[in-house]
Amino acid sequence: MRDADSFARANRFFLPPFAYWTPEDWQDRGEEAREISDMDMGWDITDWGSGDFRRRGLFLFTIRNGAHRNLKNGSGKIYAEKLLVVDVDQVTPLHFHWTKMEDIINRGGGNLAIQLYGSLQNGGLADTPVTVSLDGVSTRVEAGGVLALRPGESITLPQGLYHKFWGIGSKVLVGEVSVCNDDNVDNRFYEKVGRFPVIEENEKPLYLLFKDYPKYYRFSGKP
Repeated sequence: MRDADSFARANRFFLPPFAYWTPEDWQDRGEEAREISDMDMGWDITDWGSGDFRRRGLFLFTIRNGAHRNLKNGSGKIYAEKLLVVDVDQVTPLHFHWTKMEDIINRGGGNLAIQLYGSLQNGGLADTPVTVSLDGVSTRVEAGGVLALRPGESITLPQGLYHKFWGIGSKVLVGEVSVCNDDNVDNRFYEKVGRFPVIEENEKPLYLLFKDYPKYYRFSGKP
């Protein structure tokens, strides 16, 4: 958490105030903070069940998010934004989203490598080329092809498009802008992974992961 926050600040990106609420702050909060808890906003760290965060893992911070159900009726907050930190050769495994369409933006640091595959109805990998938008420019990519996003560049990833990414050269600060996000139901990984690994805590939390809100925040609970 400290490292990710320092890296973001070095790239002139600043997290919202609730990022720095301590466990004691959460215990004192009332219903005014329910949106943060209900929408799974905040700190999120995963090693995809690998036990090796540096080689196969991802740091995320959900800055804003709407309820997934809003997409059905088109009202309320229907968008989300995340900040990701991707280290050199630190892999986020191949996956796609059933509902979420997203833009992945290189906001600073090294280059971000993204491997792409179309998906089949059975969840397999298509062997046909895919066409994606790179900052509004239509680009054809062969199945399994790898694109490298430089700082300032972005890619639009539609639903059902498998993608895998990692950093090149140096650590990368990545932005994600999308429709509402629900990682509990909207991810389809090509290989079995552990999206929310169990963490063995050996010291008091600095700040809370969003999965820890129910332990400290008395109003935590899905509406």
